[in-house]
Amino acid sequence: MSDYDVFLADCPARATLELISDTWSVVVLVGLAHGPRRYSWLLDRAGGISKKMLTGTLRKLAGSGLVERPQVRGGDSALTVLGESLMGPLTALTAWAEQHTDDLAAVAEARAAAV
Repeated sequence: MSDYDVFLADCPARATLELISDTWSVVVLVGLAHGPRRYSWLLDRAGGISKKMLTGTLRKLAGSGLVERPQVRGGDSALTVLGESLMGPLTALTAWAEQHTDDLAAVAEARAAAV
């Protein structure tokens, strides 16, 4: 059992949830799940992300200890052991999102039509 309670305003676990809850963090982490990747691969693969956003996301994830960034330009970014430990829950979350996107869209359409 954890000593943290995310319902409390000052719970440190909220910062952890905030770190991994934005779309680009999830996309980058999933992109690194199968091994180290070059910046250009991530930029090409993560449709819609800008260079500035990718750089900022990688810095944020590296600063938190989830990702290792290359020391030299052109090197590969990779998950750390801590980052790898997050992949089980993230894989489940992304699978759920892919499976239920149409369901959620249908609910949104039904609500919009009812207005």
